[in-house]
Formats: sequence, structure tokens, C-alpha cells
Amino acid sequence: MEEYSIIFVLLIVALAVIVLSLFFSFVPIMLWISALASGVRVGIFTLVAMRLRRVIPSRIVNPMIKAHKAGLPITVNQLESHYLAGGNVDRVVNALIAAQRAQIPLPFERAAAIDLAGRDVLQAVQMSVNPKVIETPMVSAVAKDGIEVKVRARVTVRADIDRLVGGAGEETVIARIGEGIVTSVGSSDTHKQVLENPDMISRTVLGKGLDAGTAFQILSIDIADVDIGKNIGAHLQTEQAEADKRIAQAKAEERRAMAVAQEQEMKARVVEMRARVVESESQVPLAMSEALREGKLGVMDYMNMKNIDADTEMRSSFGKMGHTDKNDKDSI
Repeated sequence: MEEYSIIFVLLIVALAVIVLSLFFSFVPIMLWISALASGVRVGIFTLVAMRLRRVIPSRIVNPMIKAHKAGLPITVNQLESHYLAGGNVDRVVNALIAAQRAQIPLPFERAAAIDLAGRDVLQAVQMSVNPKVIETPMVSAVAKDGIEVKVRARVTVRADIDRLVGGAGEETVIARIGEGIVTSVGSSDTHKQVLENPDMISRTVLGKGLDAGTAFQILSIDIADVDIGKNIGAHLQTEQAEADKRIAQAKAEERRAMAVAQEQEMKARVVEMRARVVESESQVPLAMSEALREGKLGVMDYMNMKNIDADTEMRSSFGKMGHTDKNDKDSI
């Protein structure tokens, strides 16, 4: 009997230990005690309700303790709603504390909106206190004299808290600075003006108000490096001359092809005319035979014509022989 009673007591003790373990794991007693010791009044049932809403109590209570110590008027419901919306509660509280120390007006709603927008609100506050220097890539521009000028600038910007939501980022600022540099260099008569007065670029770019619609305020634009590149004007003229030469060559080739085609056409016409001559000559014997049959041409007339042809052929042969002898003497 005593053995059963001991076993029963051990079971009760084990059950009590299990129940207490589950209770303390579900109910953050130590966190509640830390909040009370820090002066933050958070009910134990509020912590249990956070567990039921799948909110980690430490993610709410610890930032609440920091805010209370810093004197910020923030409630638990505000922090919990921001946590449930997917925000970073600890970063928002740190940003609010930094803004308060720097005397920058930043309400909790604006800080929460900036954090939910995907921007680092703490970094924005730090950039408002300590401006950031952005270095642009090498921007290539061409002056009016055709010389390429390469410019690199350093832009000092400060975050504008009021324009962080909906304002453009660093990429837009860099793009606008590059556009301003190209416009300023392109309006210069010579590249020497840019080399002599690089601050002209800074004044021109600052006067355009490039920070409008961005999340930053441009404090200064400093020209860090100016280099001379290629002679773009001469290069373009060379390419234009090369293109003109190719066009002229193409036109000359076209004229040559037309001349060759015309020559071939004339040769074909010569062959055609020769064929007509041969055809006409072939009609002569037929006409003569017809004349002989009809009695329009006598035998003696025919013989006289043959004698004349033979005499003409002989004279032509003598003429060719004399011309050949003269050419031989000239060659000797």
C-alpha cells in the first residue's frame, strides 16, 4: 500500500512539474517582471493574448521598455499593430529615439509608414544627422568643339524625412546629376572652358533643382575628376568621309556596270546588224538568178560584173600588201 502511495505522489509531482513548465513557457512571467521593474505597465493577460495572436511578447515589450526609458509616448497597441503589419518594431523605436535626440520631428505613424514602405527609417534618421556622400560613375559628355570630357562628381545629400514615402532613391539622384553634367558640358563652347572652370558644372547642376521628387536634399555637388577623352568631332568627320567615299565608290561601280552593260548591248547590236548584212548579201545571188531567168540581166553583164569584182579584189590585195611592207619598214 505504501508503494502505491509513493508512486501516486511521484505522478502528482511530475504532472505538476509538466503543468508549471507549460504555464511558464506560455506565460512570460520573467518578461512581465522585467516590464514592471522598468516602469512599463503591461498586464499578464495582455502578454497571454499576444501569445494567442501569435505575437512574440519580447518583440513588443523590449522596444516598449526602451521607448519608455527614452520618454517616448508609445503604447503597446501601436507596437503590436506595427508588428502584425510586418514591420520592424525594434528598428522603428531606435529611429524614434535617434530622432528625439537629434531634435528631428518624427511621429510614430510616419516612422511606421517609412518602415512598412521598405526603407530603413533608422538609416534615414542617421543620414539626416550625418549627410551621405554619393559618388557618381564617370559621365562622358561632348563639348561643342567635339572633344569628349569625362567627369566624376561627389554629391552630398541629406535624407528628407517628409519625402521618404513616395520619394525617389539614390539611382534617380545619380541619373539626374549625370544628365546635368552632360547638359552643362554640351553647352560649353570648348573643352578648355570645362577644364578651367569645373565649378561651372556644379553651379549649373545645382540650379536645376534635381532633388525635387526625391527622398533626399542635395547639399553640394563637387567635381572630383575631369579627364579628356577622344576627339569625337574628328572621329565623326572621319566616319562621314569614309561613308562618302563608299557612296562614291558605289556610284562609280554603278556607272561602270551601266557602261559595261551598254557596251555589251552595242556588241549585240553590231552582231545583229552583221546578221542582217549577211542576210541581205544572201539575197543578191537569188536576185541575180531571178534576173537571169527573166532576161533582165545578160550573160555578158554578169561576166563584166565578175571581172569588176575580181579587179576590185586584186586592187585590194595590192593595197594590203603595200600597207604591210610599210609597217615592216617602220618596225625595222
